[in-house]
Amino acid sequence: MALVVGDVLDAGSFVHAAAGCEIIFHTAAAIIASGGWETYRRLNVDGTWNAIAAAERAGARLLQLSSVAVYSSRYEDESKKTHEDVPMGPLPERAFYGRSKRESELMVLQAHAAGRIWATAVRPCVIYGRRDRHFVPRMANLLRRGFAPVIGGGRSTLALVHAANVADGAVLAATSDVAGGRAYNLANDFDVSVREAFLLGAEGLGKRVRLVPVPLIAARAGFAVLYRGLRLLSGGRASLVSRESLAMITRDNPYDSSRARRELGWTPRVRHVEGIPDAFRWWRENQARKY
Repeated sequence: MALVVGDVLDAGSFVHAAAGCEIIFHTAAAIIASGGWETYRRLNVDGTWNAIAAAERAGARLLQLSSVAVYSSRYEDESKKTHEDVPMGPLPERAFYGRSKRESELMVLQAHAAGRIWATAVRPCVIYGRRDRHFVPRMANLLRRGFAPVIGGGRSTLALVHAANVADGAVLAATSDVAGGRAYNLANDFDVSVREAFLLGAEGLGKRVRLVPVPLIAARAGFAVLYRGLRLLSGGRASLVSRESLAMITRDNPYDSSRARRELGWTPRVRHVEGIPDAFRWWRENQARKY
């Protein structure tokens, strides 16, 4: 095994890195970035184009790490789970990440359909684990204050999946012939309620945390004020994020990952009761001083 330094936006270095490879796992992407659509398009779409070209040149399989952000429905209908055959409606203009991930995934699957490469894609939800730079730090900064708001009893299940379980699913997809040209949700490893997540995160931090009940109607009213403030400060860019955040902690995980279980044999091995405390413990021991 050799480490090759390159740049996903440098087609030549990508081709060089892929030489002799049997499988390319394309995971590089802008998730939260400044600069608007062009920033996301350049890295997520142009970078994927270079991944396709490198896979074609090397004769390698390509696994595209996509995202559930490609879906437009998500939390709209609680009676139905979002599965891979759900029609994709239009995404909001400012959903830069979702738009770029949908476009890049479509490019990959079209390249497979055209016979240029063998490719597949997996769609995780919010990924957590050691070295997480998004979900765990944000929740940890809340929990280490010693209290956390629990909306509606904290009974709703989070759209959360452990990084190791996503990795297992990606390997299964990349090595299963049946996965060619198909996409798979990897968004339901274990049901984790908001209340459980807070308590397990606090366990990892070594903190006693008081859960403060907040009625749902009060939370919605508070977020309504927050929406207006964010829209004034950001020209509307942050309102979508805020609404998704409220939905995530007040409504059940809307995604269905049964196709991955059925076709790939995906059997998540890292349970949340071990994975969440471990992720927060790692953050406490390695990253807390940076925040």
